[in-house]
Amino acid sequence: MKMDISMQQPPHTEKSPVELAARDLFNFAVAREDIKAVVAALHPNAQTPRHTIEYELAILKIISVGWSLAYFLEHSPHKTRLAENFWAAIREFSQTISSATGLMTGQDIDYFQILKDRLNTYVTAMNERPEAKEPAAVMGPEFARTCGVADDVFTVMAGARLFIGTTGRVKAYLEEVKLR
Repeated sequence: MKMDISMQQPPHTEKSPVELAARDLFNFAVAREDIKAVVAALHPNAQTPRHTIEYELAILKIISVGWSLAYFLEHSPHKTRLAENFWAAIREFSQTISSATGLMTGQDIDYFQILKDRLNTYVTAMNERPEAKEPAAVMGPEFARTCGVADDVFTVMAGARLFIGTTGRVKAYLEEVKLR
């Protein structure tokens, strides 16, 4: 049977505003410029090794973007689809990180599971402090605890600074693209 090719529709490749937003937010979540700026501004007396702070800030940034979607889009009809697309991209990114790390170290890691565990840690910390007026008041200290130096004010401030900057930029972006 011969098909008339002229009657076939080309595959739909144009992305919806939600898909574009998920892509943009993924790209922002994995970008490192602001992380490097926070590490560069870290006080010299900080007790946490810079490589630990940089590693944990990368995790904090990704989960802060994901948390922001749930928080800022609480009543939006776009919340579920945007979050699903964002986390699917993060899952794919995590598989790449896990594979590369496994090849380099000879040990299997599951970066996506690390992200999920950290997200649960931060959400639990926020749930345990409902009296906190701002999420950053919980996130900064929890970040320092995660880094192994709960009482280091400079590490607390690094985590809080990245969290505030990340959530602020996500909020502004969602308002700009009119998804909020």
